[in-house]
Formats: sequence, structure tokens, C-alpha cells
Amino acid sequence: MDLFNQQITQNILPFDGEVIYYGKIFNREECEFYFEKLFAEIPWKNDKAIIFGKQYITKRKVAWFGDQEYNYNYSGVTKKASVWTPILVDLKQKTEEISETSYNSCLLNLYHSGDEGMGWHSDAEKTLLDNGAIASLTLGANRKFSFKHKKTKRKVDVLLENGSLLLMKGTTQKNWLHKLPTTKKVFSPRINLTFRTIII
Repeated sequence: MDLFNQQITQNILPFDGEVIYYGKIFNREECEFYFEKLFAEIPWKNDKAIIFGKQYITKRKVAWFGDQEYNYNYSGVTKKASVWTPILVDLKQKTEEISETSYNSCLLNLYHSGDEGMGWHSDAEKTLLDNGAIASLTLGANRKFSFKHKKTKRKVDVLLENGSLLLMKGTTQKNWLHKLPTTKKVFSPRINLTFRTIII
């Protein structure tokens, strides 16, 4: 495993995909402002997923936003997007400027502590743009993020810092799984915004 710091901006995957870690794109004051606004104003709800025919309610909370109020399906559940708020427009524009990519939707995740995470998965829903970029913005607690190649099982770890941006693109979703591991060392919350392109 390799742990990367905030200065690395080249591809952190060794093959079969492209993941760029830009490090911190917001300063401490900006991070606090955006975190507090999102924490208070977003209509957070516990997520639902259907796994092997059984419905599960997650500890983490989520919210969907986009260019219009379209439906999006994932994990066997249909979500309806809300229209961008002014704060989300600011964050979207900054993310698009740095990643040089445009997005029409965003899944927001609220992890209350290190006890909450995400297991191995890839974002490969049929409604997502094929080989489209997904930009992941972190606000709040620093958390480790892991990748695992689907065939070789090789793993790569990166520390996602407060105010940092990670970009997954190309064939990453086809060839790699990713997860947010749980940890007993993190007690503060993290908000994660994943900007993406939905085929409407």
C-alpha cells in the first residue's frame, strides 16, 4: 500500500485507470464556512440500499442535487435530485475549474464519524456517463480512501484531507473498486461531495 500526500497531482493508480489527487483546494476558513453551511442547510436523509433482495438503511446520510429534478437509480433504489443551491453552485464551479470537467449532478454524503464508511464498490450505474469523470470533494475530517484492482487485487490508499479534491476518470470504474474504510481514530464528521454526469 502507498499513502500519498497533498502535493501529488499525477495519476496515483499504477495501471488501468486514472485518479488525480489535487490536495487542498480550499483554505481552513473556506472549509469551515462550506462545511457549516452544508451541514445546516442540506436536507440530509439516511441512505437506502437493496442488497440480495433485502433493504438496508445506512448510518451515513445522503442528498442528491443536479441541473434538474431527475430520477437516479443506484443500489436498487430510486433517488430524485433537488436543484442546486447557491453554495453547491460555488463548489461545483470551483471543482469544474480545477478538474477541467463539467458535471450535472452531485451525490453528497455525510459521515458522522469514523464508524461510518463505504464498502468496496465501483460507480458504474447505467445512468452514469460511460468512462465519465467523478470528482470527490472532502470537507471536514481527514479520511483514508482505498482502491483495489478488480483482477490483480493490488491496493492503493490516499489520505483525503479537509478541503481536498480527488478526480476519478477514464477506465477507473471498470477496473478498480474503491471504499472509505471505517476507523476508530476519527470522531469528527466528514461531508463528501461527488460531482458526476448523469445521462438524462
